[in-house]
Amino acid sequence: MIQVQNLTKRYGPRTAVDSLNFEVRRGEIVGFLGPNGAGKSTTMKILTGFMPATEGTATVAGFDVFDSPIEVKRNIGFLPENPPVYTEMSVEDYLRFTTRLHGVEKSRIESAVTTAIEKTVLGDVRKRLIGNLSKGYRQRVGIAQAIAHNPQVLILDEPTVGLDPKQIIEIRKLIKELAGEHTIILSTHILPEVTATCDRVIVINKGRIAAQDTLDRLTTRIQQGRIYSLAVRNLTPDGIAAIRAIPGIKAVSDSASTAESRLTVEILPEAGEVRDRITETVVSHRMGLLEFVAEKLSLEEIFLQLTTEENL
Repeated sequence: MIQVQNLTKRYGPRTAVDSLNFEVRRGEIVGFLGPNGAGKSTTMKILTGFMPATEGTATVAGFDVFDSPIEVKRNIGFLPENPPVYTEMSVEDYLRFTTRLHGVEKSRIESAVTTAIEKTVLGDVRKRLIGNLSKGYRQRVGIAQAIAHNPQVLILDEPTVGLDPKQIIEIRKLIKELAGEHTIILSTHILPEVTATCDRVIVINKGRIAAQDTLDRLTTRIQQGRIYSLAVRNLTPDGIAAIRAIPGIKAVSDSASTAESRLTVEILPEAGEVRDRITETVVSHRMGLLEFVAEKLSLEEIFLQLTTEENL
């Protein structure tokens, strides 16, 4: 649905975006992450036709961003960080206005507006002035204008910034519901946003892609393997030694408390599936398995690993 190849943007001697390569498949929600000044906004502006690239190519819904900018705009719905709403207009009048801007046929405007209002649950406020709405409702209006012309691609820039917890939950739910019908790029600084909504992440730093993958695979890659945490009833030296002897085990550490003991088992990156062997060993040594879970890095930890200077 979106393909970017060797995309580069220079401002004089400064390179804001440096040879980006990525693609977003139909129906995906992809999180676009990076620190301030990483090049996220520049990339979004190029994809939406707001500015040209210096080098490289980008296609949206099969149309080249540079050769067919009008077709690209017809197939993109864009929500900037500050929703582009006119506060003196009512919700439905504003949506009629934006659908006309997007070239929706006159005969389809009313049905397009009604559909957008239904999807964003704006029915109770459709006749109210936007200036009298809460920030959460204004954000919904911004999303409504982005989807009213039924684009194939949605680009959302910080869609929940400044909202209260209830509003954040509502907007996240809405974004999840829009996936499938639309391909979504979600640019955000709010890391839990990505965990809650995205199928995959693209991390950009200093104009270059630092990583792109699912959160689970990024975690495994950064941890250089897998880490399992086990709770057992009776910790025995023979049992620990037997676990250490399993092929593919890198390290085993233990800690005991009055209620239970815990084992942390680190697996080598190249090891195959070893969970069954670990479980069988714990059981055969009568240690009493109470819990077996895979430990994961938080998105914050992954983000810092990928964007701090020493890891570049």
